[in-house]
Amino acid sequence: MAARSGRLGTWLKMLAVGGAVCIGGPAFVLWVQPTDEELFKKYNPELQKKSLERRYEKQKEFDDFVTQLKEYSKSDKPIWIVQKEAERKKKEDMLRQDFLDAEEAKARKEALRRESGLSSSSDT
Repeated sequence: MAARSGRLGTWLKMLAVGGAVCIGGPAFVLWVQPTDEELFKKYNPELQKKSLERRYEKQKEFDDFVTQLKEYSKSDKPIWIVQKEAERKKKEDMLRQDFLDAEEAKARKEALRRESGLSSSSDT
């Protein structure tokens, strides 16, 4: 019987220490960790000003990101595949737009050459 009470004591100590670690650890972190307002107050005034200026921009970026994720989640495909497809489509659109802009600039340049009376590079 004495051995059994010794085991019971060991188990109780183990449970007490485990509970203290599992509950006390996160509670200690919450107690020690500063809040966002406390961190903001510790910034120097210049950083506070920059942070306030960029707050709206950061919030808008985050809202756009969440909106895109919601759109991507409507698809049957995994989000990362849909996201890659959207990035590829966006890149193709940018390349297409760059090409059209280059063609337009080339046409304007050619029109200016004709107006000024210079021979075009294709006539030589």
